[in-house]
Amino acid sequence: MKATQLARQAEPAMAVGRVTMQAITQRRYGTAPEDVLRLERTARPEIAADEVLVQVRAAGVDRGTWHMMAGQPYLIRILGFGFRGPENPGPGLDMAGAMVAVGSAAARFAAGHEVFGIAGGSFAEHAAAREAELAASPPR
Repeated sequence: MKATQLARQAEPAMAVGRVTMQAITQRRYGTAPEDVLRLERTARPEIAADEVLVQVRAAGVDRGTWHMMAGQPYLIRILGFGFRGPENPGPGLDMAGAMVAVGSAAARFAAGHEVFGIAGGSFAEHAAAREAELAASPPR
């Protein structure tokens, strides 16, 4: 799906006063991305003490992401990922980007550091990640 098509599907901003961002969301299962993925305005994630907020610059798609999008094998639905639709509407795991905020218990990195790793909901402008699941990006 082209970015212009996704932009036309974007929803209005959430509650007044909340910081929002654009994110790809999924409310139901399906095998064709254009049928189940939408570009929406969502609340920017809040971070816990051991988390960091990353401005996502690149997100990866792997076969696990496809399985979650399709809801297959069906056993994953029974195991708690959502029976009729995804429990977590933010797809994506793999990402790389720059840290913009650091939780009070996170000490390995500082705002501005370039990192890569795993962050749930990485198909978005920002993603919250546990510091332990990130590594410093190599110098360019």
